[in-house]
Amino acid sequence: MSRRAIIAVAVAAALLWAPAALADSFTKTDGVFLADDGVQLATTLYEPTSARPAAGYPAIVMFHGLGGKRQDMNQIAEQSFANEGYAVLTFDARGHGQSGGLFSADGAREVADFRGLFDWLAARPEIDRAHIGAWGISLGGGAVWASVIHGIPFAAGEVVETWTDLYSALLPQDLSKSGLLLGFLSSVPADRTSPEVLALKGPALASTDLPLLRAFAGARSSRGSLSSVTTPMFMFQGRRDYAFDIDQAWQAFTRLKGPKRLYIGDFGHPPSTFPGPDVAVVLAEGSDWFDRFLKGTPNGIDRRPRVELAAQPFAEAGAHSYAGLPPTKTLSWTLSGSNTLTGNRAVSRPVHLPKTLVETFGAPTVKVTISGSFPHVIAALNARLPDGTQLVVSQGGLALKPSSKPHAVTIRLLAFATTLPAGTRLSLTFTPVTTGTNIVYLLSSVPNTAAATIGKAVLTLPVLATPISG
Repeated sequence: MSRRAIIAVAVAAALLWAPAALADSFTKTDGVFLADDGVQLATTLYEPTSARPAAGYPAIVMFHGLGGKRQDMNQIAEQSFANEGYAVLTFDARGHGQSGGLFSADGAREVADFRGLFDWLAARPEIDRAHIGAWGISLGGGAVWASVIHGIPFAAGEVVETWTDLYSALLPQDLSKSGLLLGFLSSVPADRTSPEVLALKGPALASTDLPLLRAFAGARSSRGSLSSVTTPMFMFQGRRDYAFDIDQAWQAFTRLKGPKRLYIGDFGHPPSTFPGPDVAVVLAEGSDWFDRFLKGTPNGIDRRPRVELAAQPFAEAGAHSYAGLPPTKTLSWTLSGSNTLTGNRAVSRPVHLPKTLVETFGAPTVKVTISGSFPHVIAALNARLPDGTQLVVSQGGLALKPSSKPHAVTIRLLAFATTLPAGTRLSLTFTPVTTGTNIVYLLSSVPNTAAATIGKAVLTLPVLATPISG
């Protein structure tokens, strides 16, 4: 049975029950790590029961997501890494779970925690200090990037559905993803959150005091430092993720100088989920990456084409590999006319797709002529699939300077990969706020007296030159 098949069975079993037999290959010890400021961080350490290698056990530190806890990582550890000869350290981040302290979103205080945890693990005589890796998801992925750029000597890293530039992820084009941000900012109780983060809530939701927000996000972003990173890094990014789109990982991929790999799959923050249908692939390829760079196993993963795109709906046989960004072509439409937006009313224009299946890949753009008193505008590509399913193909918002003079602006939408079967009906909608189940710009309403005139719009849609799904 292949590694992917074995992990698929184990993950499926874990969703129903925790098989005691798996514990035969490791010991599990809960403990406490004392940070350098006296705060206690709750930990779990897994160690193999197999014979110790001469240099010690290779190890992996796992970082959970926002509002999560180490038990989230324990489940993954027990179904994969801890059964494969690795020591695994999981922990509750500051302000989370059973740990003390205040959450400050992968700031300098947390980076000091990460360094202390690495040094504590590396100092254990049974651990191979030179071969410790890092695995993190969402907030935890940001923690891995922060660790790497601040010189914590992880021998390899893996990041899942995370950011490299926090400002462009959460306030693209200076307009807050307010609904999404409200959910993030509510994930950790206020009494467990640092004053620095609490002070940002109002400006972040209202798209005000942008220099303050840029400084906060910049201190927690890795993109500007990645060109000096040589640590072997594997990035797992979702095809459709409202929080951190494909571009967040792609920008890292283009900058990294060391061994690197990018898997784009069917998982992520809403509208996707984690784990997704390709979780067995994510864990199996992650194990191969660590085996190559922490154990020295010549499994060839570092010699394969470096970018892999999974089909949607997911089918393992439908995944395609590329040396770089998948080849795309551009579809373009000029949508003439004039519409008036008033209050929170939306207007739409039809977009006539080709009669064959189309698979988007990348960030659509909308260049539109606008005038009026709106402080911002949101453009959304909405699809109705042949089976009646409705979905948002992509969307993006832009802060505006109210003007009575018509002028052209360009709105960049999220970089998604979306399968649009033949017969899909597509429309371009302009609105000040998203509603219903679409949470991204949920709080972005405008006064009922506000009005804007939408003129000619040019939509540019990148699509795969050769679709892989369907």
